[in-house]
Amino acid sequence: MIRTITGRVRRSLPPWARSAVKSLLLAWGWLTADLRERPAFIVVGAQRAGTTTLFRLLSEHPQLCRPTAAKGTGYFDDNYRRGPRWYRAHFPLRRPGRWRRTAFECSGYYLFHPLAAERIARDLPECHVVVMVRDPVVRAHSAHRHEAARGFESLPFDEAVAREPERTAGQAELLAADPTAVSFAHRHHAYLQRGEYAVQVRRFIDALGRDRVHVVDADELFADPVPVYVDLQQQLGLAVHRPAEVGRWNERPREPLPEPLVARLRAYFDEHDAALAELLGREPSWRKEPA
Repeated sequence: MIRTITGRVRRSLPPWARSAVKSLLLAWGWLTADLRERPAFIVVGAQRAGTTTLFRLLSEHPQLCRPTAAKGTGYFDDNYRRGPRWYRAHFPLRRPGRWRRTAFECSGYYLFHPLAAERIARDLPECHVVVMVRDPVVRAHSAHRHEAARGFESLPFDEAVAREPERTAGQAELLAADPTAVSFAHRHHAYLQRGEYAVQVRRFIDALGRDRVHVVDADELFADPVPVYVDLQQQLGLAVHRPAEVGRWNERPREPLPEPLVARLRAYFDEHDAALAELLGREPSWRKEPA
Protein backbone atom coordinates (compact mmCIF):
# COMPACT_ATOMS: atom_id res chain seq x y z
CA MET A 1 0.00 0.00 0.00
CA ILE A 2 2.79 2.45 0.91
CA ARG A 3 4.58 1.67 -2.36
CA THR A 4 1.37 2.31 -4.28
CA ILE A 5 0.77 5.65 -2.56
CA THR A 6 4.35 6.86 -2.99
CA GLY A 7 4.28 5.76 -6.63
CA ARG A 8 1.13 7.77 -7.28
CA VAL A 9 2.60 10.81 -5.54
CA ARG A 10 5.81 10.50 -7.57
CA ARG A 11 3.90 10.24 -10.87
CA SER A 12 1.75 13.27 -9.98
CA LEU A 13 4.79 15.53 -9.69
CA PRO A 14 5.98 17.61 -12.68
CA PRO A 15 9.25 16.43 -14.29
CA TRP A 16 11.37 19.14 -12.65
CA ALA A 17 10.05 18.18 -9.21
CA ARG A 18 10.70 14.47 -9.81
CA SER A 19 14.24 15.32 -10.87
CA ALA A 20 14.77 17.44 -7.76
CA VAL A 21 13.45 14.70 -5.47
CA LYS A 22 15.71 12.15 -7.15
CA SER A 23 18.73 14.42 -6.73
CA LEU A 24 17.96 14.88 -3.03
CA LEU A 25 17.55 11.13 -2.55
CA LEU A 26 20.89 10.44 -4.22
CA ALA A 27 22.64 13.17 -2.24
CA TRP A 28 21.38 11.66 1.01
CA GLY A 29 22.23 8.21 -0.29
CA TRP A 30 25.80 9.29 -1.04
CA LEU A 31 26.28 10.56 2.51
CA THR A 32 24.92 7.33 4.01
CA ALA A 33 26.24 4.88 1.39
CA ASP A 34 28.17 2.78 3.92
CA LEU A 35 24.90 2.02 5.73
CA ARG A 36 23.01 0.90 2.64
CA GLU A 37 22.17 -2.49 1.22
CA ARG A 38 24.06 -4.16 -1.60
CA PRO A 39 21.93 -6.03 -4.13
CA ALA A 40 21.82 -9.81 -3.79
CA PHE A 41 20.51 -10.21 -7.32
CA ILE A 42 20.02 -8.09 -10.44
CA VAL A 43 17.55 -8.40 -13.32
CA VAL A 44 19.92 -7.70 -16.22
CA GLY A 45 17.55 -7.72 -19.23
CA ALA A 46 16.81 -8.34 -22.02
CA GLN A 47 15.22 -5.04 -22.94
CA ARG A 48 11.51 -5.32 -23.81
CA ALA A 49 11.40 -8.89 -22.48
CA GLY A 50 9.11 -8.48 -19.49
CA THR A 51 11.64 -6.88 -17.15
CA THR A 52 9.20 -4.22 -15.96
CA THR A 53 6.58 -6.87 -15.16
CA LEU A 54 9.11 -8.92 -13.21
CA PHE A 55 10.35 -5.79 -11.43
CA ARG A 56 6.79 -4.99 -10.31
CA LEU A 57 6.31 -8.52 -9.02
CA LEU A 58 9.59 -8.50 -7.10
CA SER A 59 8.87 -5.04 -5.69
CA GLU A 60 5.76 -6.45 -4.00
CA HIS A 61 7.68 -9.27 -2.34
CA PRO A 62 7.80 -8.57 1.42
CA GLN A 63 11.34 -9.90 1.68
CA LEU A 64 12.77 -7.60 -1.00
CA CYS A 65 13.63 -3.92 -1.38
CA ARG A 66 14.10 -2.07 -4.64
CA PRO A 67 16.28 0.99 -5.38
CA THR A 68 14.90 4.16 -3.86
CA ALA A 69 14.61 6.38 -6.96
CA ALA A 70 14.08 4.14 -10.00
CA LYS A 71 13.87 0.48 -10.96
CA GLY A 72 17.54 0.40 -11.94
CA THR A 73 20.75 2.36 -11.72
CA GLY A 74 22.53 1.72 -15.03
CA TYR A 75 25.73 1.57 -13.00
CA PHE A 76 27.36 -1.47 -14.57
CA ASP A 77 26.90 -0.10 -18.10
CA ASP A 78 27.13 3.66 -18.77
CA ASN A 79 27.52 4.89 -15.17
CA TYR A 80 30.39 2.73 -13.97
CA ARG A 81 32.74 5.72 -13.91
CA ARG A 82 30.68 7.20 -11.07
CA GLY A 83 32.10 4.70 -8.61
CA PRO A 84 30.77 2.26 -6.00
CA ARG A 85 29.63 4.90 -3.52
CA TRP A 86 27.31 6.38 -6.15
CA TYR A 87 25.94 2.90 -6.75
CA ARG A 88 25.28 2.15 -3.07
CA ALA A 89 23.51 5.52 -2.78
CA HIS A 90 20.61 4.11 -4.80
CA PHE A 91 19.65 1.42 -2.31
CA PRO A 92 17.68 1.57 0.96
CA LEU A 93 19.32 1.81 4.35
CA ARG A 94 19.99 -1.54 6.02
CA ARG A 95 17.44 -2.61 8.56
CA PRO A 96 18.52 -4.39 11.73
CA GLY A 97 18.10 -8.10 12.41
CA ARG A 98 14.87 -9.75 11.39
CA TRP A 99 13.60 -6.59 9.66
CA ARG A 100 16.43 -6.67 7.12
CA ARG A 101 15.39 -7.14 3.49
CA THR A 102 17.16 -8.31 0.34
CA ALA A 103 17.98 -5.60 -2.20
CA PHE A 104 17.75 -5.95 -5.98
CA GLU A 105 17.71 -3.76 -9.08
CA CYS A 106 16.61 -4.08 -12.70
CA SER A 107 18.70 -2.53 -15.49
CA GLY A 108 17.84 -3.86 -18.95
CA TYR A 109 21.05 -2.84 -20.75
CA TYR A 110 23.35 -4.93 -18.53
CA LEU A 111 22.70 -8.12 -20.50
CA PHE A 112 23.86 -6.57 -23.77
CA HIS A 113 26.72 -4.38 -22.53
CA PRO A 114 30.03 -6.20 -23.17
CA LEU A 115 31.57 -5.23 -19.80
CA ALA A 116 28.61 -5.48 -17.42
CA ALA A 117 29.03 -9.18 -16.56
CA GLU A 118 32.68 -8.89 -15.53
CA ARG A 119 31.96 -5.68 -13.59
CA ILE A 120 29.17 -7.34 -11.61
CA ALA A 121 31.36 -10.38 -10.94
CA ARG A 122 34.18 -8.16 -9.70
CA ASP A 123 32.13 -5.77 -7.54
CA LEU A 124 29.38 -8.14 -6.32
CA PRO A 125 31.02 -11.58 -6.26
CA GLU A 126 28.06 -13.25 -4.51
CA CYS A 127 25.40 -11.65 -6.71
CA HIS A 128 22.92 -13.63 -8.78
CA VAL A 129 21.46 -12.35 -12.04
CA VAL A 130 18.09 -12.93 -13.69
CA VAL A 131 17.92 -12.94 -17.49
CA MET A 132 14.60 -12.48 -19.26
CA VAL A 133 14.35 -13.86 -22.81
CA ARG A 134 11.47 -13.36 -25.22
CA ASP A 135 10.67 -14.28 -28.80
CA PRO A 136 13.49 -12.27 -30.44
CA VAL A 137 11.40 -11.19 -33.44
CA VAL A 138 8.67 -9.81 -31.19
CA ARG A 139 11.30 -8.33 -28.88
CA ALA A 140 13.06 -6.53 -31.74
CA HIS A 141 9.79 -5.04 -33.01
CA SER A 142 8.81 -3.97 -29.49
CA ALA A 143 12.22 -2.37 -28.94
CA HIS A 144 11.89 -0.42 -32.18
CA ARG A 145 8.50 0.98 -31.13
CA HIS A 146 9.95 1.81 -27.71
CA GLU A 147 12.94 3.69 -29.16
CA ALA A 148 10.75 5.52 -31.67
CA ALA A 149 8.35 6.62 -28.92
CA ARG A 150 11.29 7.98 -26.92
CA GLY A 151 12.57 9.95 -29.92
CA PHE A 152 15.67 7.77 -30.39
CA GLU A 153 14.62 6.22 -33.72
CA SER A 154 13.32 7.77 -36.95
CA LEU A 155 13.61 4.85 -39.39
CA PRO A 156 10.77 2.37 -40.00
CA PHE A 157 11.37 -1.08 -38.54
CA ASP A 158 12.31 -2.89 -41.75
CA GLU A 159 14.87 -0.23 -42.66
CA ALA A 160 16.22 -0.06 -39.08
CA VAL A 161 16.98 -3.78 -38.98
CA ALA A 162 18.42 -3.73 -42.49
CA ARG A 163 20.79 -0.90 -41.55
CA GLU A 164 21.63 -2.23 -38.08
CA PRO A 165 25.03 -3.72 -39.06
CA GLU A 166 26.07 -0.40 -40.59
CA ARG A 167 24.77 1.73 -37.73
CA THR A 168 26.32 -0.35 -34.95
CA ALA A 169 29.57 -1.36 -36.65
CA GLY A 170 32.48 -1.36 -34.21
CA GLN A 171 30.43 -0.15 -31.26
CA ALA A 172 30.68 -3.29 -29.11
CA GLU A 173 34.42 -3.33 -29.69
CA LEU A 174 34.65 0.34 -28.69
CA LEU A 175 32.82 -0.32 -25.41
CA ALA A 176 34.95 -3.38 -24.65
CA ALA A 177 38.20 -1.52 -25.34
CA ASP A 178 37.41 1.73 -23.51
CA PRO A 179 35.73 1.39 -20.07
CA THR A 180 34.70 5.07 -20.18
CA ALA A 181 33.01 4.87 -23.59
CA VAL A 182 29.27 5.04 -24.22
CA SER A 183 27.51 4.29 -27.49
CA PHE A 184 24.11 5.63 -28.50
CA ALA A 185 23.86 3.25 -31.46
CA HIS A 186 24.81 0.18 -29.42
CA ARG A 187 22.22 1.01 -26.77
CA HIS A 188 19.35 2.15 -28.98
CA HIS A 189 19.72 0.62 -32.46
CA ALA A 190 20.83 -3.00 -31.90
CA TYR A 191 17.42 -4.58 -32.44
CA LEU A 192 18.55 -7.96 -33.76
CA GLN A 193 21.80 -8.24 -31.81
CA ARG A 194 19.96 -7.92 -28.50
CA GLY A 195 17.99 -11.03 -29.42
CA GLU A 196 21.16 -13.10 -29.88
CA TYR A 197 20.67 -14.38 -26.36
CA ALA A 198 23.09 -17.30 -26.15
CA VAL A 199 26.27 -15.24 -26.42
CA GLN A 200 24.98 -12.80 -23.79
CA VAL A 201 23.87 -15.49 -21.34
CA ARG A 202 27.18 -17.29 -21.83
CA ARG A 203 29.06 -14.12 -20.91
CA PHE A 204 27.29 -14.02 -17.55
CA ILE A 205 27.75 -17.74 -16.94
CA ASP A 206 31.48 -17.40 -17.63
CA ALA A 207 31.72 -14.43 -15.24
CA LEU A 208 29.45 -15.60 -12.40
CA GLY A 209 29.03 -19.35 -12.73
CA ARG A 210 26.02 -21.25 -14.06
CA ASP A 211 24.37 -21.57 -10.64
CA ARG A 212 24.08 -17.78 -10.29
CA VAL A 213 22.51 -17.09 -13.70
CA HIS A 214 18.73 -17.67 -13.82
CA VAL A 215 16.98 -17.50 -17.18
CA VAL A 216 13.24 -16.81 -17.35
CA ASP A 217 11.26 -17.25 -20.56
CA ALA A 218 9.01 -14.18 -20.68
CA ASP A 219 6.48 -15.85 -22.95
CA GLU A 220 6.09 -18.65 -20.38
CA LEU A 221 5.81 -16.08 -17.58
CA PHE A 222 2.99 -14.26 -19.36
CA ALA A 223 1.23 -17.51 -20.30
CA ASP A 224 1.20 -18.91 -16.75
CA PRO A 225 2.72 -16.32 -14.41
CA VAL A 226 2.44 -17.75 -10.91
CA PRO A 227 4.30 -21.09 -11.29
CA VAL A 228 7.08 -19.45 -13.32
CA TYR A 229 7.45 -16.67 -10.76
CA VAL A 230 7.35 -19.13 -7.85
CA ASP A 231 10.07 -21.24 -9.48
CA LEU A 232 12.29 -18.16 -9.84
CA GLN A 233 11.80 -17.23 -6.19
CA GLN A 234 12.83 -20.72 -5.16
CA GLN A 235 15.94 -20.54 -7.35
CA LEU A 236 16.87 -17.26 -5.65
CA GLY A 237 16.32 -18.72 -2.17
CA LEU A 238 13.37 -16.46 -1.39
CA ALA A 239 10.30 -17.30 0.62
CA VAL A 240 7.48 -17.92 -1.85
CA HIS A 241 5.16 -14.96 -2.36
CA ARG A 242 2.17 -15.44 -4.67
CA PRO A 243 0.95 -12.19 -6.25
CA ALA A 244 -2.73 -11.32 -6.24
CA GLU A 245 -2.53 -10.39 -9.94
CA VAL A 246 0.04 -10.24 -12.70
CA GLY A 247 -0.28 -7.52 -15.33
CA ARG A 248 1.77 -6.84 -18.45
CA TRP A 249 3.29 -3.54 -17.45
CA ASN A 250 5.00 -1.24 -19.96
CA GLU A 251 3.50 -3.11 -22.92
CA ARG A 252 3.02 -1.14 -26.14
CA PRO A 253 0.32 -1.95 -28.73
CA ARG A 254 1.74 -3.06 -32.08
CA GLU A 255 0.69 -3.71 -35.65
CA PRO A 256 1.54 -7.17 -37.02
CA LEU A 257 4.67 -7.41 -39.15
CA PRO A 258 4.47 -8.54 -42.80
CA GLU A 259 4.88 -12.31 -43.02
CA PRO A 260 7.87 -12.19 -45.43
CA LEU A 261 9.76 -9.98 -42.95
CA VAL A 262 8.86 -12.29 -40.05
CA ALA A 263 10.12 -15.27 -42.04
CA ARG A 264 13.44 -13.53 -42.78
CA LEU A 265 13.90 -12.62 -39.12
CA ARG A 266 12.98 -16.14 -37.96
CA ALA A 267 15.67 -17.49 -40.29
CA TYR A 268 18.14 -14.95 -38.93
CA PHE A 269 17.57 -16.18 -35.38
CA ASP A 270 17.61 -19.92 -36.19
CA GLU A 271 21.26 -20.37 -35.22
CA HIS A 272 21.02 -18.13 -32.15
CA ASP A 273 17.88 -19.88 -30.86
CA ALA A 274 19.52 -23.27 -31.32
CA ALA A 275 22.55 -22.09 -29.35
CA LEU A 276 20.28 -20.84 -26.57
CA ALA A 277 18.41 -24.17 -26.44
CA GLU A 278 21.70 -26.04 -26.15
CA LEU A 279 22.92 -23.71 -23.42
CA LEU A 280 19.72 -24.00 -21.37
CA GLY A 281 19.02 -27.65 -22.08
CA ARG A 282 15.49 -26.84 -23.24
CA GLU A 283 13.78 -25.33 -26.25
CA PRO A 284 12.70 -21.68 -25.87
CA SER A 285 8.93 -21.32 -25.92
CA TRP A 286 8.77 -19.48 -29.26
CA ARG A 287 10.45 -22.45 -31.00
CA LYS A 288 8.19 -25.14 -29.57
CA GLU A 289 5.63 -26.81 -31.77
CA PRO A 290 2.03 -25.97 -30.77
CA ALA A 291 0.52 -28.70 -28.61
